[in-house]
Amino acid sequence: MITIDILEFIDRLEALVSAGWRVPLTAKIAVDESAFFDVLDEMRVAIPREIKQAQDLLQQKEQMLAEATTEAERIVEEAQQRAARLVDEHELMAAARAEAEAIKAQVQREAETVRAGANDYALGMLNDLESRLGSLLRTTSNGLATLKRRQAQADSGEPEADSC
Repeated sequence: MITIDILEFIDRLEALVSAGWRVPLTAKIAVDESAFFDVLDEMRVAIPREIKQAQDLLQQKEQMLAEATTEAERIVEEAQQRAARLVDEHELMAAARAEAEAIKAQVQREAETVRAGANDYALGMLNDLESRLGSLLRTTSNGLATLKRRQAQADSGEPEADSC
């Protein structure tokens, strides 16, 4: 597509007027009519073509601007969604951490309760075992003492006394 500058046409018309001759006693100038109409014909053909090109360029610019605006809006929306997801993930992680801390504290309290219960149970069992062992030790001591007395009596020839 050949672009013709409108200013070139104006320059050519101005050159025609400058090349014309003055009509005596008037402010009028005579120009070559044929050359003048040739320039006008060229202008009639070229100017609509120039206007069409300008309109096409304007339309392309508007289309590119609309596409850029749409793309920018899409990018902004995508960024907002990503930011919202990140905020949600951050809040979710914070909530999960808080829940984990609460569970950990609860487990520690329960473990302490179980430990205390186990200690109490062990203490009770050991006290009971000590009591039984004490009783068993007394029974063993009494049995040994009885056997030693019987043996001593048997060695000395004394009759056995029934302890029952």
